[in-house]
Amino acid sequence: MIPSITAVRLTGARHRTELPLLVLGPSLGTSATTLWSDCAAGLTDAFDVLAWDLPGHGHNRAVPDEPFTTAELAEGVLRVVDDVLAERGDTGGRFFYAGDSVGGAVGLQLLADRPGRVAAAALLCTGAKIGDEAMWTGRIAQVSMSGTPVMVSGSAERWFGPGFLERHPEVGSALLHALQEADDEGYSQVCSALATFDVRDRLADIGVPVLAIAGSHDVATPPDLLRAIADAVQDGTYAELDGVAHLAPAESPDQVAALLRRHFLGEEPADPRDELTVREVRDAGMVVRREVLGDAHVDRATAGATDLTREFQEFITEYAWGGIWTRPGLDRRSRSLITLTALIARGHHEELAMHVRAARTNGLTVDEIKEVIMQTAIYCGVPDANTAFRIAQQALADEA
Repeated sequence: MIPSITAVRLTGARHRTELPLLVLGPSLGTSATTLWSDCAAGLTDAFDVLAWDLPGHGHNRAVPDEPFTTAELAEGVLRVVDDVLAERGDTGGRFFYAGDSVGGAVGLQLLADRPGRVAAAALLCTGAKIGDEAMWTGRIAQVSMSGTPVMVSGSAERWFGPGFLERHPEVGSALLHALQEADDEGYSQVCSALATFDVRDRLADIGVPVLAIAGSHDVATPPDLLRAIADAVQDGTYAELDGVAHLAPAESPDQVAALLRRHFLGEEPADPRDELTVREVRDAGMVVRREVLGDAHVDRATAGATDLTREFQEFITEYAWGGIWTRPGLDRRSRSLITLTALIARGHHEELAMHVRAARTNGLTVDEIKEVIMQTAIYCGVPDANTAFRIAQQALADEA
């Protein structure tokens, strides 16, 4: 059954027919406006922005009597988009698409089922298969018994990166309120659609440009799922947002808007850090420093600072962690690979043990750390690699 989909214009009532159409898809439990409004503010000068709501979510109070698949949900979205395209005088035309979580799954379904319709897509915090059937069945049972409010506490933990709710309580409150207000049956029907969703074997057929955007702290759809999409499609690009979890358009609206403009229009975005104060850069650096090195290490370094060393500690936090480790161009795994190699090459053994432990935090396996050191035996020298193995072995033993 093809469900009824409600469209929400984020460029106001007026059709911006002179601009390309950009369609935005929501995450389960959210509404189009709570998830995308802040991000859309950075897009409406360049696109005619149209978002859509899931059955029983946001402005869409229609819930079908029968279950639907993700493919049928995608067809419902396409029907609404086609109505808008007809109003714009572009019947059957192409459009840009960006979607988060189930919105991203719908985007993949459209790319697979209707290859001529989407000009380019950005898929955020999603996967070609999300979870498994048992997980979704369990969630349906929870909501059937207690309603969508039962999901609020767990979603507050999964949806947002560290400290987001403290920094932006009004954004988090609006999103969690949208979840609480979602229709129980509509929510469950989307869960049922996701339980059987799986387009992994169709990714290689997707030929249009695809940008896969992951949140470094997303446990619902971890970065590996987005990397797999970018690697499998014919023209894929991967980006990872530090400190972000599952709702990237709301958690990091400016960064997401800049990534979409670059992907769809070829614009080179201004570095958002240019507008930050020194204190804001230092604060951001401290967050990343703690995430990578751990609170205990950072607390020791901070507590041990003296009048002689305090400014140096601030310098490290501001420039190394706030200036370099927050840059969007590389994910943290890649940064760890580079850092380990550089430390071995330069013989910085005091720093090496610390960054071996940091590499584990950033997702490297013990085997991958071994391979890095094996590479350095060739390009940096066997004695350097020998020392690095000794230090790494001790650091990993301490971690265990």
